[in-house]
Amino acid sequence: MKTPRCYTSNALQEGRSIELETTSSHHLVNVLRMRAGQEIILFNGQGGEFTARIEEAGKKTLRVQIVDFHEVDRESPLAVTLAQGISRGQKMDFTLQKAVELGVHRIVPVLNERTTLRLRGERRAKKHDHWQHIIVAACEQCGRNRLPEVLPAIGLDDWLARDANAMKLVLDPTATQRLAGMPDPGRALTLLIGSEGGLSVEEIDRAVACGYRRVGLGVRILRTETAAVAALGVCQSLWGDM
Repeated sequence: MKTPRCYTSNALQEGRSIELETTSSHHLVNVLRMRAGQEIILFNGQGGEFTARIEEAGKKTLRVQIVDFHEVDRESPLAVTLAQGISRGQKMDFTLQKAVELGVHRIVPVLNERTTLRLRGERRAKKHDHWQHIIVAACEQCGRNRLPEVLPAIGLDDWLARDANAMKLVLDPTATQRLAGMPDPGRALTLLIGSEGGLSVEEIDRAVACGYRRVGLGVRILRTETAAVAALGVCQSLWGDM
């Protein structure tokens, strides 16, 4: 069996004994049937990973001793900010999960004209926590040791005013310019993608007025979750580490 990887918010140091969070403990003990003496890999988002050995495995708690540290870096040299129009339910979860696997640096959930999900007050906070859990799980699966940042949901115009990247691209199905024809962005870029139904013409125009460049992904119309995966894959192939 592949050695399980777990995120923890604990401070990690060789020789230290720690108790893992309830969710991780439950998964390791009750799902994977891990027992005392077996090893796992821990990371806390600050870089690198630690081998740890299980000391005690109870029904609700799991204690491990940290054995050694490994300076492992699986981050892309291209820091992509994905400004993603919020889609409903599993579509957004899928987009976040695959974006993490494809090396995204930061995710900005954007409320645009065609966003049908309404997020206010407590519901907005709960949704942000849910997205954070999706990102943690994706990092555990794909081997990343640093967590991509996910911002709280933000209105499109507010985001356009905040985006400080020099290279900013907005997906437009009518654009003839392709990603392969864009200049090298250097170390960072922003990808702006609309929710279901895409961005309106007026929203794209406002993005262009704020320094974004229109790019297309070919002659076929892609779903929002497909567009994110395709665009990130191309960017990583052209300027990242794929």
